[in-house]
Amino acid sequence: MRKKILFAVLAVFLLAAGAAGAFFMRLNDRPEGGLDTALSDITVSTADPSTDTIDEPTTTQEAEPKEQPERCWTEFGGNPQRSLYQPVDLGRPLRKPRWSRGVGGLMEYGPSFCDGKLYVNTQTTGLTMAFDAKTGRKLWTRRGGPKASTPAIAGPRLVVTSQDGTVQGLNRANGKVLWEIRTGARVESSPVAIDDVAYFGATNGRLFAVNVRTGAVRWAYNTGGRINASPSIWGDRICISTYAGSIFCLRRTNGSKLWSTYVKRNVVSYESFYSSPSTDGRRLYTIARSGKLVALDAGSGRIAWTHQLSGLGYATPAIAHGRVFVGTRGGSIHAFDSGSGRLQWSRSLGGPVAGSALVVGDLVFASTVRKTVALRVGTGETVWQFPAGHFVPGIATDRMFYLSLSGLLVAFKGERSPR
Repeated sequence: MRKKILFAVLAVFLLAAGAAGAFFMRLNDRPEGGLDTALSDITVSTADPSTDTIDEPTTTQEAEPKEQPERCWTEFGGNPQRSLYQPVDLGRPLRKPRWSRGVGGLMEYGPSFCDGKLYVNTQTTGLTMAFDAKTGRKLWTRRGGPKASTPAIAGPRLVVTSQDGTVQGLNRANGKVLWEIRTGARVESSPVAIDDVAYFGATNGRLFAVNVRTGAVRWAYNTGGRINASPSIWGDRICISTYAGSIFCLRRTNGSKLWSTYVKRNVVSYESFYSSPSTDGRRLYTIARSGKLVALDAGSGRIAWTHQLSGLGYATPAIAHGRVFVGTRGGSIHAFDSGSGRLQWSRSLGGPVAGSALVVGDLVFASTVRKTVALRVGTGETVWQFPAGHFVPGIATDRMFYLSLSGLLVAFKGERSPR
């Protein structure tokens, strides 16, 4: 009997030791990441250059146009920082839309815009489409895998990521494929293009830098954590968040690591990030899926402040007017002081907020499944609403709002839109 008791005690001790070891390993499971040089599973194909051509921009001085072109919204967030801010005063959208077009599927992210043209991805039907921004006329369509992202404009090219693992460079004029990368993993990351290089992440943990002319990989960095987020860029610093609870910041030119920070959820586990980081140069802002809003020092990665919100967090924070705006599936949108993290106001929208907010002038737009609203930046007062919504509300240019509403691309003039 004594032997049986001793064996039982020993078994319990071994089980406890194994659990403690697993706990310790989990507590210290922090991939350091590193440049991936093999890339044996990556394939790049290019179109026959004789079948399609791109008119490259020249340095020839052209006559002054009669009408000044609107500033471009070239990627998700409107800029490489992913600030989701358009500093123009259009006033509230007018009640009646200028035009409305069905896109044949659900838009999880808003369009990109340049030179009078809008570019849209659909998640449910895998379409990439171009529209004339003035009339809403569809210019071309390209079909592929599901696309939970915004196409990135890179001069005369469009960079498009897809959940089937492909990334394509398209001719912006006609939608023809110029090159294609097969990454071997799902790609939900919205790309951003700077100086002929496009950057995006993949769910196998890699952050890529590729040539926008050829698709050739400049560098790839393996973070060790699943990436669904989109990278943000400030100068030579590119940062990405992962499902492993980490935020990595690299040198954009060569992919070398500047710093990495792991954010704890509790004593056992780390947080998990679907939300992309946004930055104002001084700090990075992102929200964990648990609803924890995190601000980090952009230079060192040190956590500056956090705030626990109710409901799951998937939306990239918008930055404007010294404030951070973010919604959660708990049904509210919140405004925080970007420096101190102090809550300025919070408003319930009566339904889950799954997409990022959009700030245009002194209005902040947010969507639930059933509606899209505009609130005052300073107070959170509701000043406009429309009975359709879903994820990211859309974008704004110097003259118009282009909203993504339940499978519709809808153009609104503002009360103070220029004639």
